[in-house]
Amino acid sequence: MERVYKEMDWWTKIRLELRHAETSKREVMRREGIHWDTLQKVMTHSEPPGYRMASPRPKPKLGPYLETIVQIIQDDKSVPKKQRHTATRIYDRLKEMGYQGKYTQVKQAVSRR
Repeated sequence: MERVYKEMDWWTKIRLELRHAETSKREVMRREGIHWDTLQKVMTHSEPPGYRMASPRPKPKLGPYLETIVQIIQDDKSVPKKQRHTATRIYDRLKEMGYQGKYTQVKQAVSRR
């Protein structure tokens, strides 16, 4: 059976058991089949920590053009809906400026704005 270490009940049970010194850390590790680092996390945090990305992912190709995308979208807010830029048209304009990335990156950047 694969244990989910994010279950609050399991987390609390292990913390209480170790806090009241009912069993040793080594015994808990052996019984639960967990690594020392996992046991240290259980003892350090009062509740299971969620997923955290260490740092935002870099955007080496699109990064220099993000301001241009934002500017195009801002300018389009003042024109009629039918005259606004689509993600495809923004991609074409960026290609004219020297962008060498893929369309999908531009499409995702436009949808986030």
